[in-house]
Amino acid sequence: MAEASKSLPSPLAFALRFLLLLVLSLAVTVRPAAAQSILRDAETEALLRDMSKPLVEAAGLRPEDVQFVLIHDNSINAFVAGGQIVYLHSGLIENAANANEVQGVIAHELGHITGGHIIRFQDGAQAATGIMLLSLVLGAAAMAMGGGEAGAGIMAAGQQAAAGKFYSFLSTQESSADQAGASFLTKAGISGKGSIAFFKKIQNQELRYGIPQDDSYFRTHPLSGDRIARLQNIYEADAAWGSQTDPALEQRFQRVKAKLSGFVNDHKRTLQKFPETDKSVAARYARAYAWHKASYPDRANAEVDALLQQQPEDPYFLELKGQILLESGKPKEALESLRQAVALVPDQPLISALFGHALIATEDEKNFAEAKSVLKAAIGRDNSNPFAWYQLGIIYDREGDIARAALATAERHSLQGNPMLAMTSAQAALAGMKEGTPDCLRAQDIAMSSRALMLNDKNLAKAGRKMMVLPKGGAAGPEPVLSCRG
Repeated sequence: MAEASKSLPSPLAFALRFLLLLVLSLAVTVRPAAAQSILRDAETEALLRDMSKPLVEAAGLRPEDVQFVLIHDNSINAFVAGGQIVYLHSGLIENAANANEVQGVIAHELGHITGGHIIRFQDGAQAATGIMLLSLVLGAAAMAMGGGEAGAGIMAAGQQAAAGKFYSFLSTQESSADQAGASFLTKAGISGKGSIAFFKKIQNQELRYGIPQDDSYFRTHPLSGDRIARLQNIYEADAAWGSQTDPALEQRFQRVKAKLSGFVNDHKRTLQKFPETDKSVAARYARAYAWHKASYPDRANAEVDALLQQQPEDPYFLELKGQILLESGKPKEALESLRQAVALVPDQPLISALFGHALIATEDEKNFAEAKSVLKAAIGRDNSNPFAWYQLGIIYDREGDIARAALATAERHSLQGNPMLAMTSAQAALAGMKEGTPDCLRAQDIAMSSRALMLNDKNLAKAGRKMMVLPKGGAAGPEPVLSCRG
């Protein structure tokens, strides 16, 4: 692609790059977080579910169908990318002053979901592509007739019109999501003050980076000042404008914000933000994660013990206590805290998976049966946790159940976005399973879907003229074995 563009007029080269960008942008919606680090935390996920529930219901959706995914990214951003999944960047949580600001963002993203904007994204791309292709044909015709400069001008105008059309489409979607989000906040009785505060944060960020505030033609979002003005008129007239966030919910948010800060940031930065003179729950929580991350388990334990003195039956403090002990090489000592945490919140599969890991890490075979039971229960509640599948695979391997160990490995690789390894593991599982069993059918599903993903990746690579190393036996590997032989 790069070498070919040297012989093309620059407008044509730009046009082709724009077309490729549209093709690849459509692919991004399939696996949006595949190349990003997803943060899983039981307390954070429970908080996001609780603070969004009234908004989800106001949007006419079922809370159990809407998922929130936290991505390790310091930028202030959130997005949807297909299905009923809202992706939130860790930077958004860390920079939000309160829970209400995050609720404003969630309401906006729910507006994208209810508006079907991801499904309609292709319509905007196709319209822009149509304009681009027409300009290429007309420009090429002009060049063929000897009008090189005229042809280049037509192509340049076409790519500008196509880009403007596409940006306008996206901006219209953003305005629609703003209006929908405002209606959800109103219906839920939640103040729009947080929404306004968040948009002002965006505006300040744009001013800091010198982004023009007077021309919306080449913007994917409406001008921040215009958004603030429109929404402020709506929110200030709403009866919920003066409503306050539930103090208990706000306290939970500040805890989560602090622990997230301790986890994602350098421990020195965390200790500057939360000095040891600060004895608040949030500060101790942040420091506990910071000390643990910096490999000071004694100091981390001291902070957690202080928290447990205040709230001895807090499951998340107990979880952290167990995690620190486990990851500092003391799995046996970790069992008591983790067992208590699981008993207090048996519906939290992430904590159960950690407990199962601790049981295995003791290397005591007497604990393996309990570990298997705990891990299967965790996966039964949440089968999208690759860590839990990995631990369950260890148990199957220790039991000599190679087929199910391979299936657990296939599940893990599939969730981690490694279709080649998932297909290989699924085929190994099929070799030892009985035809028609649920495990056999699941292994077949993974093998087929993994191959489809590999073929899709190959086609995308072709579009971008990229090289891709694939297994022997064809463009995307050998045909997978789809029958059980055990």
